[in-house]
Amino acid sequence: MAERKFKREIYGQKKRMIFRILIFVSLGFFLTALLGSAVFLYYAKDLPRPEKFTEREFVESTKIYDRTGQILLYEMFSEEKREIVPLSEISDYLKKAVISTEDAKFYSHNGIDFTGILRAFKLNWNRGDLSYGGSTISQQLIRSTFLSTQKTAERKTREIILTLELERKYGKDQILEWYLNQIPLGINIYGAESASKTYFNKRAKDLTLAESALLAAVIKMPSHYSPFGKHLDQLLARKDYVLDRMAQENYITKDEAEEAKKEDLKFAQFANTIKAPHFVLEVQDYLIKTYGETSLREGGFKVYTTLDWEMQEEAEKVITDNIERIKKYKAYNTSLAALSPKTGEILAMVGSSDWFSKSYPEGCISGKDCLFEPKVNIATYGIGRQPGSAFKPFAYVTAFQKGHKAEEIVVDEYTDFGVWGNSHYTPQNYDGLFRGPVTLRSALAQSLNIPAVKVLLYLAGLEDTLETAKRAGLTTLGNPASFYGPSIVLGGGEVKLLDMVSAYGVFANDGIKVSPSYILKIEDSKGRIIEQNNKTPRSILDQQAVRMLNSVLSDNTARTPMFGANSSLYIPGWQTAAKTGTTNSYRDAWAIGYTPSICVGVWAGNNDNTPMSEKSSITISGPIWKSFMLKILPKFPKEDFILPEGYANPE
Repeated sequence: MAERKFKREIYGQKKRMIFRILIFVSLGFFLTALLGSAVFLYYAKDLPRPEKFTEREFVESTKIYDRTGQILLYEMFSEEKREIVPLSEISDYLKKAVISTEDAKFYSHNGIDFTGILRAFKLNWNRGDLSYGGSTISQQLIRSTFLSTQKTAERKTREIILTLELERKYGKDQILEWYLNQIPLGINIYGAESASKTYFNKRAKDLTLAESALLAAVIKMPSHYSPFGKHLDQLLARKDYVLDRMAQENYITKDEAEEAKKEDLKFAQFANTIKAPHFVLEVQDYLIKTYGETSLREGGFKVYTTLDWEMQEEAEKVITDNIERIKKYKAYNTSLAALSPKTGEILAMVGSSDWFSKSYPEGCISGKDCLFEPKVNIATYGIGRQPGSAFKPFAYVTAFQKGHKAEEIVVDEYTDFGVWGNSHYTPQNYDGLFRGPVTLRSALAQSLNIPAVKVLLYLAGLEDTLETAKRAGLTTLGNPASFYGPSIVLGGGEVKLLDMVSAYGVFANDGIKVSPSYILKIEDSKGRIIEQNNKTPRSILDQQAVRMLNSVLSDNTARTPMFGANSSLYIPGWQTAAKTGTTNSYRDAWAIGYTPSICVGVWAGNNDNTPMSEKSSITISGPIWKSFMLKILPKFPKEDFILPEGYANPE
């Protein structure tokens, strides 16, 4: 009896304990749900009114100035271009292109694509990058319209809640319409209608498949992928990716995608609201990478660049004045860069003959068969162009560093330098003649090829010459010396114009290198300096060797037998050192020269590497260099190059 009573008590205690646990669990669930609902309601109340999605608040734009702060070169994120149109007035191609690349499950999810989030997280984890990805169109709309870009748990919570509430209140087509009317599609350009008119001079409803794919491609990085920017080749590659995605989502066939990839896109003229465009776009690229688009859009930065506006105007005028002249030699493009050897500050940059012009010939495909592409900045673009004989000074200065003198004799004669690659290397001089014994001075001044190869292989050394060039600033020569072989001294590697000007600047600055710079200082909206140019000079070449080189490159008497006494490299009344370069196939024509205070380089040729007429750089690019130098040299003091110790210049 007592035992049964004891068991009943134990059973009763267990029953009461389970009951209490159930109460606590239920209460916990209730409180959690209550708290979750409170959090949801707290954030959901912040969902903006519908018209908010087609408005943007005023922000203080970033302004880019010349070095004086008096000339406004460009104002980023100002005077927004925006036109609101209903979804029915937007091309179906564009809708499908955007959905294919930005949110393939747009019409099936509730605003949050958890599968996409997990996929993006896994991809980022494998890359070692834990940043968030996989955002839907609805999330992007909420984020860009209403939230900051800070990656915090609170912001992400608000984003998810507001996205769910947005999807609950509004239909998919309404959300897509808002998105396509407010999405950034370039600097200062928002929405499909504005972008269509700006880039293609047509309504959004009239966009072709290829044009729609291109606009959808811009969304990922609106400033970087702008059709008016410097990354057109990357934009076109992403456009092709968008077309492939549309085919994968069965919006178009594979044949339609391939046909659209071949379409020749005709861009409208860019409004002339930017000065020194190639230079400014280099600055803009740096600013976006360093500070991000949001900071630049809202921060009210003042960017004081290194650009000398008067010098820039002269550079542009000289280029314009010579366009028709160089076309006679079948050269349709030219570029110029000028910097201060002492500070590295870029003073002028013209990346193409005319940034505001159209590609030539009409109907050409960018990156393939255009003789002239206005938006491509030849001064900084890609892996570069072959420098021809403009590379020779790097071999000679390396030989001078090893103790050789300009008066030493080298024999200019037919020479078989053995097998390099798959054949014997037997270079010829430009004029096909041999001059017998010549001094190193005459050989370099007259740009003789056979002596240059002998200097490279027997006096300077191939590997040491390559190292000299890289230390001086040539950034594109990443292969081992054996890859280039002896032809590198005749321009067998590829270089950038700005790199060449910077490297020659080392010669001008007595062997001291100061890396190129675009910016003097940056101020925030309150006038506080947040960045200032503080490039550190570095001595990288032997001073005496550089002075020996300068004495040769400035020796007009030594140059005269080949180029004449009054060539385009000679400037009366000024001591200037200069060198030209013409590639064997006449695809590139260079002229680079300097004083101790200014270094200027000019390139001429064709974007697609089509050969020019068989004329040397002294005829094609030399006159451009000389015209510019005559205009700007009076801005600088007259300075002679310092001679090497114990040495007297023959002149």
